[in-house]
Amino acid sequence: MTATTVAAASADVVAPVAPGRLGEAIPARDLMVYLDGLLTWLDDRRTQLDALDTAAQATAEAERYTPDVVLALTVWQSVRRRADELLAVWDNGRVTEVERERMSQLVWGRVDTRAGASPVSLPEALTLCDAMVSALRTRLAFDPDTADVVARLRGVRAALVRAEDLAGTDTAARERVAALREREQRLSTQAARGGDVSGPLAELETRTAHAERDLMVAVSQRRSLARARADAHATAAALEAREPALHELAERCRREIAHPPRFAVPDVSRLGAVPEDRDALDAFVARLDAVRRALDAAQDAYSNPLRERAELRYRLGRAATAAASNGRDASPTVRAGHDEARAAVDTTPCDVGLARALVEQYEHLARPLPGGPGGAR
Repeated sequence: MTATTVAAASADVVAPVAPGRLGEAIPARDLMVYLDGLLTWLDDRRTQLDALDTAAQATAEAERYTPDVVLALTVWQSVRRRADELLAVWDNGRVTEVERERMSQLVWGRVDTRAGASPVSLPEALTLCDAMVSALRTRLAFDPDTADVVARLRGVRAALVRAEDLAGTDTAARERVAALREREQRLSTQAARGGDVSGPLAELETRTAHAERDLMVAVSQRRSLARARADAHATAAALEAREPALHELAERCRREIAHPPRFAVPDVSRLGAVPEDRDALDAFVARLDAVRRALDAAQDAYSNPLRERAELRYRLGRAATAAASNGRDASPTVRAGHDEARAAVDTTPCDVGLARALVEQYEHLARPLPGGPGGAR
């Protein structure tokens, strides 16, 4: 199977779009779809890489391609390891919110490709591997044994056009592509005059393929960073919007409850602006998650005593109704217990612990006597 045949056979298998974002519990259905697409991608790319390795070894200068094949296989193996970690956490779909949040960290966290480059996220690793596979297919398709110099130069020019589009407004990237363009023009002129350019052209093909691969990865990283910054902005805004209501809840709890909790309401604005670079952004997102947990803890702490007070009022009313139906409300002791419990529940600030004890005591007093109305016979 040639490199061109591999490309045609796998044209429909694309890298799956990663769901969710770092730090959030991704819906189980989205994770299932992503894992299915990831496993399909892994099988397809391994088939392609094996075929490309075979094609490379069959060329006259296999050593020119071996380092890039090894690098692509290394990145593929890093993705394979991360997929295995995801499958272990997935556990055939038996995942709670904690496991789904852990899986978002595995998807959007850093993957060590062990290739001498900075760690990248899982979606970026897929893009990197695809870029290297594409570059290898291009180089093998224009090998000296299978195509003439004119066709190879045409392939270089096409790759440079793609690289220029990828470079965009990046000055350093445009200068790198411009230097390659100048070399291509010199080789084209030399070839037109009948010169032997096979050696320099092979080097230019390699450098062009590497440049296009690097630019594809850079574009993917910029897009991923922009998306992550937008998500961080949205999360920070949502957390900040919760603050006023939580402050009101805390003030109400302090007014209505004796011995209220002592939880501080976090100030999201103190985190500062969303960072521009990836490492600082990852740290910022981790701090955002800590603030979210602190807000949740404060909300639970201040709402629980208020909720329990309301529940005690309901229980007291229900017990009073039961006492009236079974005649226990005629007892001075039961009436005194009711009045005491009612006073504890209605007093502001309310001692919830005392009110709970008195309501439970009244519920006991309000039970029907054996042999009496509503009691056991």
